Amino acid sequence: MKATSNVTRRGDRRDHTVQWCAIRTLRTVLILVTVGSASAWAAASDAKVVVYPAPAGETLSTDYRVEAGGQKVDVYSARVLDPPFAGKQYDYGGPYSFANFDMAGTVTVRITSARPLRDTVIQPASAGVRMTVVDDHTLSLTLERPCKVSVEPDGRRGPLLLFANPVETEAPQEGDANVVYFGPGVHKPEKIALQSGQTLYLAGGAVVKAEVLATGANIKIRGRGILDGSDWEWRKGPVGNLIAIRNSTDVEVRDITCRGSSHWTIVPRNSRKVTMRNVKLCNSRVQNDDGINPCNSQDVLITDCFIRSDDDCVALKGLDFSGPNSNVERITVENSTLWCDRARIFLLGHESRAAYMRNITIRNLDIIHFTMTPFLLEPGEDMRLEDVTIEDIRLQGEGQREFIRLRPVVNQYMRKKVPGFIRNVRFKNVTIEGRPGEYLVQIEGADTEHDVQNVIFESVVVAGEKLTRASSRVRIGERTKDIRFDSQP
Repeated sequence: MKATSNVTRRGDRRDHTVQWCAIRTLRTVLILVTVGSASAWAAASDAKVVVYPAPAGETLSTDYRVEAGGQKVDVYSARVLDPPFAGKQYDYGGPYSFANFDMAGTVTVRITSARPLRDTVIQPASAGVRMTVVDDHTLSLTLERPCKVSVEPDGRRGPLLLFANPVETEAPQEGDANVVYFGPGVHKPEKIALQSGQTLYLAGGAVVKAEVLATGANIKIRGRGILDGSDWEWRKGPVGNLIAIRNSTDVEVRDITCRGSSHWTIVPRNSRKVTMRNVKLCNSRVQNDDGINPCNSQDVLITDCFIRSDDDCVALKGLDFSGPNSNVERITVENSTLWCDRARIFLLGHESRAAYMRNITIRNLDIIHFTMTPFLLEPGEDMRLEDVTIEDIRLQGEGQREFIRLRPVVNQYMRKKVPGFIRNVRFKNVTIEGRPGEYLVQIEGADTEHDVQNVIFESVVVAGEKLTRASSRVRIGERTKDIRFDSQP
């Protein structure tokens, strides 16, 4: 009995210990659940969504319905290949859609469509958007931060460009001094001229059909509205660019959406200290609609932008040589997503008669669609193209033949009919994934004087292959010097 009693008491102690551990574990679980629920509630309570209803008279897209944080987001449409370009050799996938809203915190976006959505791809992957397929015609996206993505049920065919912006702060008010203000609605001023100290503000829900000429110092173009050039036929706009920045200093273009430019879209020319920030370009309506073209300008920053264009996304040009400094210098393109339907992503050197194009930094970019050579460096007119850094670039390939071309040339845009020079170019952490293709790297000088020198490739990877000098994709021609790879020769 004593032995049994002792065993029973030990069992009682063990049972009490188990019960106490269970209670402690349950208490811990309850605390964790409570804390987790509080954290989830706090995250939800911190989330904020601001939407801007489209104006009456704007024909909206019927392809998609979008809600962000439970609020309806109006979806706009963008045309591609207006006459005389319709039916040409390139297939851009037809009209597409785009939508803007502001957000803070973690936001859920619901997308529905009559189109099948089960095979949808979100580009770029680096945006970190989590997608759940609810059913064949419904998607749920989780956005943890502002971003700009292409929602693609069928590749280039009719995607939805989704622009989640940070919440707007310090917006000017109608009637403020030196503010040209356009509130919600459709406006047709056609030409807007800005001078020193002025701000052009396009409020959310405004569609302003105009081209802008900015000349002076301390000029701002901002807002959540749309600057629309799609009423003009090819190259027939009243200014010549959707936004022309000429002979100006300290200019900022931010947050707006540009649609349907009739020619080059944003062009700083003979200007300094120009910034484009969180600008969205929805183009490909006509050819020659280059995205952003710094011409004979210095200290230009293009950051956190989305560019879709028919022609080059970013082209640096030295159109003329006049004045104390007509070089193209200290240009930075960063933290952006680029899509070119027909031409190049970056074009450096064509139509350039400046003495120098130098100190160019291209970094942290996603190139989600391209057709021709994405990096084309072809200086002429004795111009020295030098000190170029291209790093942390992610390309989604579609089987293209060429990837990089460095070659001084003579072409139809030149007057002196002589090539230029290429010096000190560095490619670092550049990758191409996607469909198989040749993706050639071609480097060649023009003559004994106009050659290519000091080009470095560090961790340049194509379809899983780290490029070396011996790679079949690498073609190094004559009149080159100091072409180096970080891996085996």
